[in-house]
Amino acid sequence: MNLFEQMTDFVRAQVAAINPAWPLDRITVETPKDPTHGEMATNAAMVLAKEAGMPPRQLAEQIAEKLRAHPQVAEVTLAGPGFINIKFKPEFWRTLVPDILRAGATFGTSDIGQGEKVNVEFVSANPTGPMHAGHVRGAVIGDAVVRLLRAAGYDVTAEYYFNDAGAQVDVLARTAYLRYREALGETVEIPEGFYPGEYLKDVGAALAARDGKKWLDKNETEWLVPIRTFAVDEMMKMIREDLALIGIRHDVFTNERELVEGGLLETAFKILDDKGLIYVGMLPPPKGKEMDDWEPAELTLFRSSQFGDNSDRPLKKRDGSWTYAMPDIAYHLDKIQRGFTTLINVWGTDHMAYQDRIKPAVTVFSDGKARLDVIFNNMVKVFKNGEPVKLSKRSGNIITLREMVEQVGAGAVRFMMLTRDPKSPLDFDFAKVVEQSKDNPVFYVQYAHARICSVMRHAAEAVADLKTDDAALAQADLAHLDAPAEIAMIRKLSEWPRIVAAAAQVHEPHRIAFYLQDLAAELHALWTAGKDDAQLRFILPDQPEKTRARLALLRASALVIAAGLGIIGVEPAQQM
Repeated sequence: MNLFEQMTDFVRAQVAAINPAWPLDRITVETPKDPTHGEMATNAAMVLAKEAGMPPRQLAEQIAEKLRAHPQVAEVTLAGPGFINIKFKPEFWRTLVPDILRAGATFGTSDIGQGEKVNVEFVSANPTGPMHAGHVRGAVIGDAVVRLLRAAGYDVTAEYYFNDAGAQVDVLARTAYLRYREALGETVEIPEGFYPGEYLKDVGAALAARDGKKWLDKNETEWLVPIRTFAVDEMMKMIREDLALIGIRHDVFTNERELVEGGLLETAFKILDDKGLIYVGMLPPPKGKEMDDWEPAELTLFRSSQFGDNSDRPLKKRDGSWTYAMPDIAYHLDKIQRGFTTLINVWGTDHMAYQDRIKPAVTVFSDGKARLDVIFNNMVKVFKNGEPVKLSKRSGNIITLREMVEQVGAGAVRFMMLTRDPKSPLDFDFAKVVEQSKDNPVFYVQYAHARICSVMRHAAEAVADLKTDDAALAQADLAHLDAPAEIAMIRKLSEWPRIVAAAAQVHEPHRIAFYLQDLAAELHALWTAGKDDAQLRFILPDQPEKTRARLALLRASALVIAAGLGIIGVEPAQQM
């Protein structure tokens, strides 16, 4: 049950009783920013004042009088120019607990997505090395978006796109060739600009084991392509294994080389040309840059400025070859041809300007029916032994995903990556992530769930014949939940369906992590209250019905915490 939806329906019904012709879809019921104002608030009078032909405050009085008729409404007050604040009787909130227990893991899920086909492309690191800390944040964000949207009823495909056609994979092949020779007994030196990481030793050894000395006396023209293919395959296998360590599995892997060789770039170009959006012209010099060697030149341009870009974009270089953006433009055509109407890309902030080049093409290819949303994730600063660690594949100085998981666990890695808005930088301190304190959000939330599990285990021992399965707890007499802290806990639980829906609509899974921390705070406050007042303890052996009611609340809380952790991709702790 979504209590906010229930009240929204009630408010709209009361407004319709005043005037059935008024539009109701703009009426919302939210949590007031100031908790002293009430437990829910509606904007009904504010959004309908024009249709009503009266001041919002006057209309609010009429609506408030109708709302007071609700049997579980305790108080309705007005605020400001016409906001309506509502407080409820405790029984209104208590009805939620058995509903959560009956719904179980499905509480909070919805069908707001209505099966819309969504493509979430994330990670998409070039196959030149293992996953490191710089990749992990985008990987977790992308996977959490996938889980979140599926919980909200969308048909989601998780996709990985990798560039296996650029110059960097030729560098990978040449480095792998040196490691291959090393595996066959030669002493080699890795030149500047190659990949010096130890991980390519395994690739060289695997190649030597497969092909023996086959490539030793060959020219580069003979070994470059087959060794490049072998090295890319080995790197992608390593990347898949690394991502699996934190529970990430993509549905689709797409590579640039296949798109290029399949002629998709030419197809995309022709679509734009057939729509009259390609022309040959000259662009002005880049703004804000001093370029002494800049010379005007005729280029093949896409009229992207007609679709929100700040400039038309070249699709071909002066020599007639494709520009850097063209494969990505064609790749998004491929997504649209596969039927996706929402395209979500998770990129680093260094690509922020790049979205302006892709969005116009998405608009053109889909005739405005598809939209592209880019989630930008800022850098991760890793600290080890109190010192920042510089991440660089080329220098070989990296903290790998595997190392992070081995030191702090997959769940801790995932949760920490969602503790800040993606656009903000994030510090990952190995020492703090394993710290057992309220300042560590991972521990704080997991400890809340583990505490509930501990109470449930002890209750079965302390109270004779006490049934603690969900069905039995759903039958508890919840009138025993009368402490303000208990009602506050239920109110926080009531927000869960709204949090999931809102986070899904704006593609912000970090809202889930924020909510879980708030919910954990409510649980720990309940625990502390019981330490200070024996009558507020969860287990009262001489009061089995009150105990059962409190266990029902705890179990409902555990279900919501577990559901939230599930969206983040974290296994809830049973004990700590």
